[in-house]
Amino acid sequence: MTTHTTGHFTYADWKETALEEAQDGGAKLAQAAVTNAFSGGIEAPRTSCNYAITYLSEKTGVCCGYELLTGTLDGRAGSFVVLQHGSWGEDSTVHCTFEVVPGSGTGELTGLTGSGTFAAVRGETEIPYSFDYTL
Repeated sequence: MTTHTTGHFTYADWKETALEEAQDGGAKLAQAAVTNAFSGGIEAPRTSCNYAITYLSEKTGVCCGYELLTGTLDGRAGSFVVLQHGSWGEDSTVHCTFEVVPGSGTGELTGLTGSGTFAAVRGETEIPYSFDYTL
């Protein structure tokens, strides 16, 4: 049976490093180490996330990353990893989907599967998420 849960997260830290830029002024590559704090269905006070980022222009781009969440999911303790895929356009809103990495659940979250979404609007400090999962 699939369970639906929601909540929000905030960026606690974002450290981005430029890696490479196309010689003709095209795409730029970067990486970011990010710490988030989740509340709601997912309670994880300090996550660890790493993104690979491609800036397609000054205002558009795509990214992917892995995030380790340790805490509780609807009251069940453990940890799990999600793989994220995101993109943003001229309005700078990041639209992201994420899915649980199979086999990454520990503790009471062993066997967890699921996927979710979020939209990070530029300038907002709390980003709502939606997550559907099975255990």
